[in-house]
Amino acid sequence: MKYLILVPDGAGDDKIEALSGKTPLEVADIQNINELAHRGVVGMVKTIPPGVAPGSDAANLSVMGYDPAVYLTGRSPLEAASIGIDMSDTDVAFRTNIITLTGEGAYEDLIITDHSSGDITTEEADQLIQAVNEAFADEKIHFYTGVSYRHCMIVHDGSTEYELTPPHDVLTQRVGDHLPQGEGSEFITEMMKKSYEILKDHPVNQARIARGLNPANTLWIWGQGRKPSLSSFYDKYGIKGTAISAVDLIKGIAICAGLNSVDVEGATGTLHTNFDGKAQAAIREFRKGMDFVYMHLEGPDECSHQGDQDGKIACLESIDQKVLKPIVDALREDGEDFRILIVPDHRTPLAIRTHSATPVPFVVYDSRKEEAYDAAKCFCEKSGEEGMYFNSGFELADYFFEKEAN
Repeated sequence: MKYLILVPDGAGDDKIEALSGKTPLEVADIQNINELAHRGVVGMVKTIPPGVAPGSDAANLSVMGYDPAVYLTGRSPLEAASIGIDMSDTDVAFRTNIITLTGEGAYEDLIITDHSSGDITTEEADQLIQAVNEAFADEKIHFYTGVSYRHCMIVHDGSTEYELTPPHDVLTQRVGDHLPQGEGSEFITEMMKKSYEILKDHPVNQARIARGLNPANTLWIWGQGRKPSLSSFYDKYGIKGTAISAVDLIKGIAICAGLNSVDVEGATGTLHTNFDGKAQAAIREFRKGMDFVYMHLEGPDECSHQGDQDGKIACLESIDQKVLKPIVDALREDGEDFRILIVPDHRTPLAIRTHSATPVPFVVYDSRKEEAYDAAKCFCEKSGEEGMYFNSGFELADYFFEKEAN
């Protein structure tokens, strides 16, 4: 038996007037996903527990079968695990974006314009993180290069008692309204301010501006937490698995849960990722003997953060045609029984350009026991609201993996 969880990050949305009151999932040509929906189970699931911020950390833990209220110790420690940072119990990890600020005058009056600096390349970002380390690193603090705009700061014997805001939550807003708060947070604010002076005229950013690209001209620090401790995925469900993602967070969850993690050349986490390569990687993992693949695709989320409606729809269609279809075709060709769960980790509505805790639609398909064909069922919010409902992602995961039957 093979299991696939396909996560189109941020695919869930709200009704959009420009789409005649429909959502991107309703208007996208995702016929392969909908073919599974016609013969499967559709519904809605609340992936974000009450009182928990609707981040990808909580949402993906939930979808993978872990209660965020129990296991979530912060986003950045999971990313640190992916980078290969060996944290001590007293270390604190912080997600460190390099972002684009625009405007003139004092740092506080600049505008948070782009949380990803135009999806800066990792090679460019590494040069900027090196410059930051030269300025700030000491026996207590060190910065580590991650992927694209996503990086990590480790503070030895640090505190987590700060109020820090994700930059994608406050796009187009004034910096001064969202600076770090809490006792002792001044050192973070000072590093962010000084990083602007270091990075705004850096050769990497001068070259990006000359090419018409957004500069990565400041650090933005958030997502703090201590070393995570997840229970074994194999002990939980009795199956061996692999995660495939361009995002350090997902790789970190996989590593901490004892899953394999596969890197795919050209996987960027954007609309222009290597969809074909990801599908082939999943097929290889199944044929190597893995029972389970967790396929995470960041593109719809990034398009929502950028307010790119057409890009989000195009990304959903690429996932349907370039990722899902070849995997299903391969499983059928190999004569495998399989179950597939397709579910966004959370909604990222285009109207607000950030995450929402509102429930998301899902499809569960089982090749052994197809439901009666129903053309009215599809992978979308409207159809999901008429189907099953799960109050948590980890309850849906238990249902998907048939835990009660084991």
